[in-house]
Amino acid sequence: MDIQFVAADAALGEKSALAIVVFEGEAAGVQGGAFAKALASSRFTGAKGQTLDLLAPAGSDAARVVLVGAGKADGFDGLGAETAAASAYNAVKTSGLTTLRVQISGDAGQAAKAAFGVRLAAYRFDKYRTKEAAEKKPTITKAEIVTGDVDGAIGAFADLAALADAIAFSRDLVSEPPNVLYPAEFAKRVKQLEELGLEVEILGEAEMMQLGMGSLLGVGQGSLRESQLAILKWNGADDKKAQPIAFVGKGVTFDTGGISIKPADNMEHMKTDMGGAAAVSGLMHVLAARKAKVNAVGILGLVENMPDGNAQRPGDVVTSMSGQTIEIINTDAEGRLVLADAIWYCQQRFKPKFMVDLATLTGAIIVALGDDVGGLFSNNDELSTNLLAASKAEDEPLWRMPMPAHYDKKIDSVIADVKNTGGRAGGSITAALFIQRFVNGVPWAHLDIAGAAWKSPSPVPTIPEGATGFGVRLLNRMVADKYEG
Repeated sequence: MDIQFVAADAALGEKSALAIVVFEGEAAGVQGGAFAKALASSRFTGAKGQTLDLLAPAGSDAARVVLVGAGKADGFDGLGAETAAASAYNAVKTSGLTTLRVQISGDAGQAAKAAFGVRLAAYRFDKYRTKEAAEKKPTITKAEIVTGDVDGAIGAFADLAALADAIAFSRDLVSEPPNVLYPAEFAKRVKQLEELGLEVEILGEAEMMQLGMGSLLGVGQGSLRESQLAILKWNGADDKKAQPIAFVGKGVTFDTGGISIKPADNMEHMKTDMGGAAAVSGLMHVLAARKAKVNAVGILGLVENMPDGNAQRPGDVVTSMSGQTIEIINTDAEGRLVLADAIWYCQQRFKPKFMVDLATLTGAIIVALGDDVGGLFSNNDELSTNLLAASKAEDEPLWRMPMPAHYDKKIDSVIADVKNTGGRAGGSITAALFIQRFVNGVPWAHLDIAGAAWKSPSPVPTIPEGATGFGVRLLNRMVADKYEG
């Protein structure tokens, strides 16, 4: 998508749609009442999310006009500009026109956010399509955002463009089919981020065996695909030796459930079980691209959970890198086994200020919070507060969940130090408590994004149906607001 910022009097091309952002209660006065008759025969009021597609009036250079509701003027902000522009794009994307101009009142920052909204809405994963009807293909290839401060908008958009690229990278990873994106291929793709200035190390099974990562390796032992651990480092702080912040991602590139096999219905969605690792990859992508003034580490545990003759069995006992033994009750509770070793490796090697892990971990969190909200579990109030503030600012909602200490007894094992499930009741809580046993007292937060990593269908204008990239923007916002110096 070609993004441009233009003055209000810039000429429109022949195949252009003009989107006019309208506040609630102000629709009647749009362009001096030129659309009064059309508005009178519609239910368009300017409420947030409404659109009204109209023929352009006589004398207009635009081929068509779309009115986009933005809600109350006094509540309009950057997120409102983003949503309105995305709605405008969705209204005309397959119209046959090639240019969308968004006419929005606001400062350079809001114009930049409008451009960001179009970028996110225009995301499309179509590399495997060989036949598609022409009328279903998007035709808008350029977006022009009207602003009174073109240079200011260009400057404000630079970091947002880097963020949009990173979200697209994360969405691409989640969208790829599992026969294409297996652990080694995932590792190869994040290795390419060295072009942005990241340092990337990849550990194979031999190296992880030497480190004692029996918990992670047990998950992948039934797969022909070798497990991997990817370490992404960004040293952007003035003091290159300063204590880093750290992010850990669950990267199960396909999850059959192993011997505790999942039902066949909807198992194809288990290609998304690496959404946490994809989000961490996207975060590291944007930190490097915008040259963030922070030292940060991303750790990705990359495995495939398959049920062959060598697969891990319920009843097995494995030894984690921490030395703790784990009784396997259910091989489909595999993500926490991956995180146990990845988190221990992270805190042992890098001694971070804090660790945040992201994982599509439990179906229980979807039962509790639905498809749009991530569950936040943490041992640290300050870190939780920072995450919640960033989630609100970026409209990637989190809800802090309880971690009652007495629930920890549910994962005590009769024959080992811990077992990997605690039963159905409070399943997302006992999963978080399991991970906490490997945190070793470091400030830590666990984000269970099982529902939020994929939307089908999607009610959000900036998120096309499919992979969301959830977590990239909220973590980038938290780093920018709280940890860069």
